[in-house]
Amino acid sequence: MSSRAEILDQVYEVLRPHAKKGQALTEDTELVGDLNLDSVQVLELLLEIEDHFDISIPLNALPDIHTVKDLAGELEKIAGSVS
Repeated sequence: MSSRAEILDQVYEVLRPHAKKGQALTEDTELVGDLNLDSVQVLELLLEIEDHFDISIPLNALPDIHTVKDLAGELEKIAGSVS
């Protein structure tokens, strides 16, 4: 993982199956509000993200992840700390 754009592209790839047909994904897309994910689905999604990026998202970060932008920002932080 390097640039924010690359991270976002990969996040969109993982999120696409969770979006409604024809729904555009943006940085402001809310995981719960726009994708209609419940808490269990959000956790499953985060597990997918962890597997895809081969990282671990700290549990204390979860309350701050509401949008695609929040998720990408957290992934960027984690990638920065791994480098």
